[in-house]
Amino acid sequence: MSGIKSFKIKKIKLNESIETPDLVVIEEPLEIRLGYGNEDNRQQKSLSVTMRTPTGHDFELVFGFLFTENIITTFDDIISIHYCTDLGKQMQQSIVRVELKTHILLDFDALERHFYGTSSCGICGKASIEVLQKQCPILPINNFFVKRDFIFNLSKILQEKQVFFQHTGGLHAAFITSPSGVLQLLREDVGRHNALDKVIGAAFQQKLLPLSESVLLMSSRASFELIQKAAMAGISIMACVGAPSSLAIETAKALGLTLIGFLRDESFNIYSGEERIIS
Repeated sequence: MSGIKSFKIKKIKLNESIETPDLVVIEEPLEIRLGYGNEDNRQQKSLSVTMRTPTGHDFELVFGFLFTENIITTFDDIISIHYCTDLGKQMQQSIVRVELKTHILLDFDALERHFYGTSSCGICGKASIEVLQKQCPILPINNFFVKRDFIFNLSKILQEKQVFFQHTGGLHAAFITSPSGVLQLLREDVGRHNALDKVIGAAFQQKLLPLSESVLLMSSRASFELIQKAAMAGISIMACVGAPSSLAIETAKALGLTLIGFLRDESFNIYSGEERIIS
């Protein structure tokens, strides 16, 4: 199974030690390179390196990352996407190159400042929300409501579908579903942000965005970055197994997103947008 590696370990119990094989999640770097500029002056630049689990969804991860960072907005912004080659010989599965259409203008100085700020918590929370409000329209309170029982059932569905976690216990999952069950997308990764980028990238590739009548379930806590990505995809209801941060709650309220935390079989907390959850 891709994304998983076996190691020999020593399992220690009270009065014994046993040597046994153990399945462990793979963590490897993925570099995202962009080709951009006019036809007669194409440029190439490395945009980001992320530590991800190679589950066969690298291109979806890249699509989701570029979309949620507001670099691309539609599939028509892309000329091609492919793995780079080693002098035209061996495919390098750790480097993905995306060729962008000539109309895409990139400010790498601004992008680098943004990546540094969000990764090191070096920017003001209020400023972060204000920037995000310019990129994302406030999510409307429309006719999309879900029942409490539907939310309660999400964690059970996630446990059944989280294949890699069942083998390793070491991956996060992002699960997007609709109350009708027509739409169900799940992706796993060692990084929660990558798991969400993968599932949004899958929806982007299938031209399903915006996901305004879908619910997102994360197997992790809720951070500002996850709220940002969900809002960019038009997701109005987000549930997390863990706790939200203060900035995640403030951002969800500012963007009109329903945020649920501490989801269990028989309980959950609503931190914003309670009007979308009905009995």
